[in-house]
Amino acid sequence: MTMKAHDAKSQPLAARPGPAVESLEVRIPCGKAWLYGDLALPADFSGLVLFAHGSGSGRHSARNRQVAAALQNVGIGTLLLDLLTAEEEQEDLRTGEHRFDIALLTRRMQDATAWVWAQAPLKNTAVGYFGASTGSAAALIAAARLGARISAVVSRGGRPDLAGPVVLSSLKAPTLLIVGGADHGVIELNEQAYRHMSCEKHLAIVPRATHLFEEPGALEQVCALAASWFTRHLQQADTRPGEPALHGANRTEATHRPTTSKEPF
Repeated sequence: MTMKAHDAKSQPLAARPGPAVESLEVRIPCGKAWLYGDLALPADFSGLVLFAHGSGSGRHSARNRQVAAALQNVGIGTLLLDLLTAEEEQEDLRTGEHRFDIALLTRRMQDATAWVWAQAPLKNTAVGYFGASTGSAAALIAAARLGARISAVVSRGGRPDLAGPVVLSSLKAPTLLIVGGADHGVIELNEQAYRHMSCEKHLAIVPRATHLFEEPGALEQVCALAASWFTRHLQQADTRPGEPALHGANRTEATHRPTTSKEPF
């Protein structure tokens, strides 16, 4: 059931030391290309979140790394990916050709997810997606195609509208859209996308934050919202009776402030 709860509040992350984390650089085959990623697995991790970056970004994005660290701190594994090869990145910097190639980014997300489930230590892991900017559309399309096998999706300052109404209406994974309160234009696009969704959903507005959440405390709110969403839904997928772990709506305003190279894995 979809509800509206304008008075709901996000809660700050508890200040506590996180679990020990094993970090690896991995190479993932995607067609004729190889993608590089940073895989981080806390001890006794309760799921894995794959990151889909936006235009002009990648696995070294400081913002995505801060979110990933917050997830690791609550026991969730992360896989930060370069969805474009080094050559494609250079070409994109010159031409902008690939940053809006949602079909390519979606295929890469699906290939990376298939790689995760092909690794023996990860084959029964509940998986979620975190998308930023145009990467959000790729994450949502991949989640719609994989259905109940994706346990949750979070979009930060994303363009879910680029996924299209048909995809959005078919989405099964519980989806959280996070938008800056001063990100004018993007708020409206997220509201339009939100109306097409019939899955469990939540739209959170971070007050006064702009598109990159560079304001003091803004990204910390994103971290807290994402950690709460993934913790709840990845754990539900892990304990859902009668299903393997890999199978796994509201609008509020957030107010708090809260390696080694290996192939194969």
